Amino acid sequence: MMRCINFDGQFERYATEWMRQNAAQFHNNVDAMEAKMPDVYLQWLNEPADWLDGATPGAYFLRFDDAAALTEMMCEYHRRGVPVPNQLLERLTSLGAEAEEALLALLAREDAPQESVLTAVSLLGEMESSAPMARYVDWIVRRAEHDDRAEMAAEALTAMGAAVVAPVLAHVEEATPSGKETFLDILCNFPGDERILALGLALLRERPEKTALFASLLGKLGDPRAIPALQQALDAPGIHYLDYLELRNAVEALGGDVRCERDFSGDPYYESLRRME
Repeated sequence: MMRCINFDGQFERYATEWMRQNAAQFHNNVDAMEAKMPDVYLQWLNEPADWLDGATPGAYFLRFDDAAALTEMMCEYHRRGVPVPNQLLERLTSLGAEAEEALLALLAREDAPQESVLTAVSLLGEMESSAPMARYVDWIVRRAEHDDRAEMAAEALTAMGAAVVAPVLAHVEEATPSGKETFLDILCNFPGDERILALGLALLRERPEKTALFASLLGKLGDPRAIPALQQALDAPGIHYLDYLELRNAVEALGGDVRCERDFSGDPYYESLRRME
């Protein structure tokens, strides 16, 4: 039966005792002792521990070869608020296809702790798994404005490369407003499809409250055909200084010229920047 042992707490106690025993040798130089911590940690990893019944911290989880059980142990650590040992995660990912299957099953669970789901996304990314692509797309389709799970899914999809373009474009119209923003952010890393530019221009036109964001993303996309729409937005009355900056930066990044300067006296963001100069 696996236990939720606080490895971090055990190392903290070990390091504190090491510093107490070696303070004189280092003339109480705390910085010098802290510089030795990587070596102390390695020593701790390979030293048999009474609290592990004689096993070493570095090898303790090697005795477990059931990926589903290790995944459930990770969840239990999160439920109890105990730091998940790196050694547990390293052992889990070392199990390859079995670990991938267990982590994918975790993503589908409604009862899993949020921290466990986010950790699973991170681990699947380290394993370079593309298996959760459809699930990540679905999360973003339904994303709320503040959604850590969708944010991590977006990072994972971007890391999967151009293969994500087709499934993202197939579902972008179903997405919430926040989901569409996230999809555009992903797609701008993979220029070439006309629909990406069309999406960016549509969002720039339809969502004036997010002008700065969409201008930045169009600049990132790198398609100079966006310049006329960006210049039109630059000329719009009543734009904020932050919007103006992002629009101007995007136009210039795409090779265009800013046709006129604007007076933003009284704009709160402009005034705060001017006071900082």
